[in-house]
Amino acid sequence: MSCVVGVLNITVSAEAEESQTVCDNEIVSVPERGRIDTVTRSLLVQAEGTEKTETHSWLLCPKGHSLSEEVALTLPKDVIEGSARSSVSVIGDILGRALRNLHGLLRMPYGCGEQNMAVLSPNIYILEYLENTEQLTSAIRERATGFLKSGYQRQMNYKHLDGSYSTFGYGNGNTWLTAFVLRSFGKAQKYIFIDPNIIQRAKNWLISRRDSDGCFILQGTLFHNRMKGGVNDDVTMTAYITASLLELETPVTDPVVSKGLSCLRSVIEDVKNTYTTALLAYTFSLARDTDTRQQLFKKLEDVAISDGSSLHWSQSGSADDSDSLAVEISSYVLLAVLTADSVTTADLHYANRIVSWLVKQQNAYGGFSSTQDTVVALQALSLYATKVFSSDSSSTVTVRSAGDTLHFNVNQDNKLLYQEKQLQKLPAKYSIEVKGSTCVSVQMAQFYNIPTPTEAKALSIDAKIEGDCKTLGQNFILNFTVKYDGLQERTNMVIVDIKLLSGFTADTSMLKTSSGTYRKLVERVDSKDDRVIVYLKEITQNIPVIYQIQTKQVLQVKNLKPAVIKVYDYYQTSDQSEAEYFFHCE
Repeated sequence: MSCVVGVLNITVSAEAEESQTVCDNEIVSVPERGRIDTVTRSLLVQAEGTEKTETHSWLLCPKGHSLSEEVALTLPKDVIEGSARSSVSVIGDILGRALRNLHGLLRMPYGCGEQNMAVLSPNIYILEYLENTEQLTSAIRERATGFLKSGYQRQMNYKHLDGSYSTFGYGNGNTWLTAFVLRSFGKAQKYIFIDPNIIQRAKNWLISRRDSDGCFILQGTLFHNRMKGGVNDDVTMTAYITASLLELETPVTDPVVSKGLSCLRSVIEDVKNTYTTALLAYTFSLARDTDTRQQLFKKLEDVAISDGSSLHWSQSGSADDSDSLAVEISSYVLLAVLTADSVTTADLHYANRIVSWLVKQQNAYGGFSSTQDTVVALQALSLYATKVFSSDSSSTVTVRSAGDTLHFNVNQDNKLLYQEKQLQKLPAKYSIEVKGSTCVSVQMAQFYNIPTPTEAKALSIDAKIEGDCKTLGQNFILNFTVKYDGLQERTNMVIVDIKLLSGFTADTSMLKTSSGTYRKLVERVDSKDDRVIVYLKEITQNIPVIYQIQTKQVLQVKNLKPAVIKVYDYYQTSDQSEAEYFFHCE
């Protein structure tokens, strides 16, 4: 029997037939009506192992000429039979892919205050862009504002009585998250009703966090621990809050803003941190402080990573460092370049090199790898798209491989239309040719499953299920251990994504450590369908943590396959690993 993955329909029929056999001393009678009963149910068949996603993305601007790219799509030798699929998608707008997936730019859980904002805020930037370029339709407005309204209501779960916000809605308010909410709610007011008192209270709380020199004091965890290095975290926080206030059109003469800028100017010479330098460049661009802006751009030029037609920055300075932090840093530089009283042709050429690199980092849903990189990148790309928008041009895209040719047309009438076609050849070499005068976003995406990797990783997980399996309905204990032995003292917030065995359910109320300390480090637990998501505050270097979840087998499944449990750093998703756990019952 061949392997079939996907949704299958299972049909079962029962029919009453005439028979001479006596049943309980009675002759079998067959009704004239209702003699046949048929039931059809859908069954989701998923491939075993770990799903992998690979994307190849380009922003191609032929400008009346012809541009071409080539890519080889390959599969690993151990790919799970029947799991591989691939497609090519074309759209005539740099933000079109994100517009199509406004509800899910990231395939991550969003049960915390920051992830909710990361779902909410891209809607604002896309609405602004479409409005500025006169592409906003009533249907798009209704859909995007619907996401804004629901996100606004959800965010109230993370609000404190003093007007601040925190990741899970308890403990002390978080300075950074409160500023993130302030800037997003302030911009969202243009599209939906937001209680002005909520915005003012968040602003007042932030102002109360200031030190005597005008800098803001960091309270709560800085959202990405790899941003640290060479600068006080309060400087980064001050730049972020000052930029937020300036984005909301607070005058530079406002005492809070002017003192914040003064505090930042006093430390610029000491800043060695690339992330903070990029954020400062954007802050002083918003403030229209040309001299300080140029000073910061000079520092950024010295550490820029140039690769042909693309340009980006990273925290480590390594050209291979294409992580979420590199995306965020490069996006802040792009924002800074485009935030000026007059943007020159040279500025746009420079910006185009950054965009070329950013587009290559996009995932299959139009987002990036984590929360903040997605938010800042889409803000920067929407500003860029506004600057280069053209309303009267078209292009054709041809995708070829041996025996497989696909054609796409992009024009003013379908610029926002997401066009996707399945690729029939895999593995194969493909060529892409674009002719015309408008830019097109092209992406090839492939999805496949492989056996769960077993090599050692800095962040690792191990799992085992135990219990007496003589009777259906018995309880089983799933034990899992998370360990971190990387270079940092501790991780950022960590997500444990548990795929339940087929036919099993879970009782997460019993989640506890092996030592009996109830929910130690556990910030939140979510259950949906066949998954359990556990949010862990952090994992300290070389100190394993062990947890237990109670599961129950409610349906016996023949030839039961192992399930996968995955762990990853919330802000550095490349720090991740998977493990399988088995269930054997004789």
